Amino acid sequence: MSLSDELKKKSVELMKDPRVTRLLQNEQFVRAMVALVQVPGRLNSFTAEQAERVARALNMPTPEEYQRLVRRVDRLESEVEDLMRRVSQPR
Repeated sequence: MSLSDELKKKSVELMKDPRVTRLLQNEQFVRAMVALVQVPGRLNSFTAEQAERVARALNMPTPEEYQRLVRRVDRLESEVEDLMRRVSQPR
């Protein structure tokens, strides 16, 4: 049995428990759970924003700008290789 199947089975068992049903009816608990689920996304965006601020303060490219530069260099290298092949081919 796969992990996802096992998780589905356990969640169905939990939903049948009256204590869990009561807990899910508690608005404060549900809000806390939603906030807890949002933490990883918020942490990632906060970290990315801070990295961008530091990069700009140090006059360095941001990770996004760096990736664009890498792609541009790769494209230019390919163009140079194509030109070298054309020049070296006999006419």
